[in-house]
Parts: sequence; structure tokens; C-alpha cells
Amino acid sequence: MKKYHLLRLNLGWRILIGLILGLIVGAIFYQNKIAVAILQPIGTIFINLIKMIVLPIVISCLVVGIAKMGDIKKLGRVGGKTIIYFELMTTIAIALGLVVGNLTKPGDSININTLSKVSISQYTTAARSAGHQGLGTIFMNIVPTNFFQALGKGDMIPVIFFTVMFGLGIAAIGKKGTLLIDFFDAVSEVMFKMTNWIMQLAPIGVFALIGVTIAQFGLSALKPLALFLLIAYATMIIFVVVVMGLVGRLWHINIFDLLRVIKDEVILAFSTASSEAALPKIIEKMQKYGVSQGIVGFVVPTGYTFNLDGSAIYQSLAALFLAQAYHIHLSIGQQITLLVVLMITSKGMAGVPGASFVVLLATISTIGVPAEGLAFIAGIDRLVDMGRTAVNVVGNSLAAMIVAKSEHEFDEAKSQEYLSHFKPSPKMTKVS
Repeated sequence: MKKYHLLRLNLGWRILIGLILGLIVGAIFYQNKIAVAILQPIGTIFINLIKMIVLPIVISCLVVGIAKMGDIKKLGRVGGKTIIYFELMTTIAIALGLVVGNLTKPGDSININTLSKVSISQYTTAARSAGHQGLGTIFMNIVPTNFFQALGKGDMIPVIFFTVMFGLGIAAIGKKGTLLIDFFDAVSEVMFKMTNWIMQLAPIGVFALIGVTIAQFGLSALKPLALFLLIAYATMIIFVVVVMGLVGRLWHINIFDLLRVIKDEVILAFSTASSEAALPKIIEKMQKYGVSQGIVGFVVPTGYTFNLDGSAIYQSLAALFLAQAYHIHLSIGQQITLLVVLMITSKGMAGVPGASFVVLLATISTIGVPAEGLAFIAGIDRLVDMGRTAVNVVGNSLAAMIVAKSEHEFDEAKSQEYLSHFKPSPKMTKVS
């Protein structure tokens, strides 16, 4: 009797099945408090499992990578390239959102009075406190007064700063630091093994998280804002395929090859709306794909604060959408001001929960849109968040490859060998 290995689906397919089942269950149990109470803890536990391993992976990989790099001048050069690249791509993303918003005018067809409102009180306090942060405060917060406190809070940038300094210190003491390098190298291997175990639970976690979202808001929340949702996703796809594709091509990188390698992580990020969920595997895969450990350990975690391309597209598009819905005409000068404001605020609030929504809340006042206007799109924020998180993951993976190539620390042979594992097989394997 012949059997197909149907049960041995790869992780991406299993996550996709979990996503579809979550949509179905959420729709069936719409506004059912018992279903939400059952599913919510499952999704929360999965996200907590991921958060548990993120910082140990970042620290161990970065310490080893920086220690082996051992050159503070090289580190400064890599850091400079990374920040400049991030800023350029984020600016392009914001500009693309503004261009598409002006061309499609999604807010013109909306009657603001017919849209249902969702409370935005949970974001108000965060926006108020984050909005008072100037650039000086942001830069001051990079340096932790207490590393373990930053570690406990999960503040990525202060942790990265200390870890980089620690790695350079290990490199500076020469042979005495070998023991520490070996220790952190072993820690990273252990953490990657744990990652593989945890990722087997991803389909269950995705099922629960999607089920809760749909059960709470329902599919009906999509109807009045379907056009905005469609335009937002179309813009994100254009950014990935066209903008990232062209930038990648300048460095001889095929964006579709990259997507093939990280497709499971993109699906996971999309399903959970959490960049952290994909971070451990992205770090592991980028190393296997030919990027040096030091570059991956620095660029990818830093990108989760400074290179949020999907979020940038959403913020500019949503700001224009709301202005159009309120019949507020924005001149070219006002839109340029909006672009500059978004460039600054998006960096200052990256670590705030619901950051993209908080950025909008703190920004739209500059174009005359009432703060309560965000209540009209709050209902679909989670659904847009899924798309922008997936774009963020792709953007940071591409950034790691480009910075590595610019530093001649990209192994082409290793890349091609690893890519071959992701080429589709000609036919389904059969066994008797």
C-alpha cells in the first residue's frame, strides 16, 4: 500500500493550517467569552516562550560575533552603514505610503460617522509619555544604568549596547577571553536547539492568537475599512517585491530566494503579529545563509527598533487616510513635515507596546486630525499589524545580507548550498 508523507508537512504549512483553523474557530465563536478565555492563555504562553529565548540568543550570538570581529573601527563602520541603511529604507517606506495614499485616496469614500469606534485609551498614556521624548532622551536611553534591569525589561537597544562593549572587552584581553567565547558559543547552540523545540508549538500558538483576534472583533469589522486594508497590504507587497527587490539586486541578492529561505518565519510573524516570534530563527537562518555571526547578531536585533519598514508604510498611509476621511487637505509642505515627524517619532517609540498605533496617536495632531480619529481604525489595527510585522522581518533579513556583503562577510558558497534545501522537489515522495 502506498502512502504519501502528508503528515510530515514543513512548519510553514502547519502554521498556515493553524492560521486557517483559527480564523474558522474565531468566526464560529464570535464574542464568545468562554472561547476567548480558553484560547488567550495558549497564545500568551507561546509568545512568552519565544520572548524567553530572544535575549539569550541575541546576547550569545552578539558577544561571540563582536569578540571574533575584535576591531572597534570595523564595528563603527558596520554600525554606521547599518543606521544609514535603516534610515534610507524607512524614509522610502514612509514616502511610498504617502504616494500611494495620494494616488488612491482611500479616505475620500469613507463616511466617518458610519464607522464603529473602538476605545484607544490603552494607547493614550503611552503616546503621551513617548511623545515627550526628544532625541537627546532617546540617545541617553541607549546606555543602560543597570544592564540586568534592562535585561529584565527586555529593552533591546541598551542590552545590545552593553553586549557590544562586553564583546569588545573579551577581544581586548586576547587568549584569556577564549573561554568566554567558547561559553557563549555553546549557549547560542543550546538556545537554537530550544528554539527548534518551541517552534514545533507554533501552529498551536498561531491558532490560538488568530482565534482570539477574530472572536473579539469578528470578520464584520473588516467591511467598512476593507479598501484601506487592501491598499495597505498592496503597498507592503509593492515595497517588498519592487523596492526591496531593486535594492537587493544592486547587491546581487534575489529577493525571491530570500523569501524562499525565510518563508516560515514570515508566516509566523504574520500570524502572531510579533517580530520577536520570528527573531530567533531569523538569526539562525541568516547565519546558515552565509551572513557572518557578528553582522547577524548586530544588524537583525538593531533592526527591530530602527528598521520597521512595514510600520512606516502603515503610519504614513493611515495618517493620510484619516486626513482624507476628515476632509483635511494636506499641502506638499505639510506632507513633508509629516514624513520628517514620522521618521523621528517612529525611532523614539519603537519599544512601546502597540508602537505603530502609538506613533500615529502622537503624530496626527501635527496635521490637524483629532486624536479620536484613530478609534475608527483601531478595530483593524491587529489585522494590519500582521502584514507590517511580516514586512519588518523581511526588511531586517535583507539588511543583514546587504551589510554583510558590503563588509565582504557573506559566504556565497554557503548561501547557495543552504538555498538548495529550499528548492521545491519535483514530485511528492512516495513510500511503499
